[in-house]
Amino acid sequence: MAKKEVSTDQLITTILEGIEEVKGQNIDLLDLREIENMVCDYFIVCNGTSNTQVAAIVNSIQKTVSKKLKDKPWHVEGMQNAEWVLMDYVNVVVHVFQKHIREYYDIESLWGDAKVTSIESNY
Repeated sequence: MAKKEVSTDQLITTILEGIEEVKGQNIDLLDLREIENMVCDYFIVCNGTSNTQVAAIVNSIQKTVSKKLKDKPWHVEGMQNAEWVLMDYVNVVVHVFQKHIREYYDIESLWGDAKVTSIESNY
């Protein structure tokens, strides 16, 4: 049986649910579709307060996406020290940072041409 195609909007919504489940902070959605030669359509950027919370956010995203959409990331990198974890879902790449690492790399400024949407949290 062929795998059901998951829409990018469904994937983004489900990833955001996973982040909010464990109180990920400062969630930004960067729309990269108007930028030439990009390898994905969206970045989702958020941060946690410790390596434990960063790992919990990553695990929550994986569990939520797997349960609701029967999908998994193509690649996950950075879990060893959980300061900056990258989760590649092909069209959507998730960056989960510790706060000080996010401030240092300032990834939103690197992609200054992207349309940034800040996601309001319920906590």
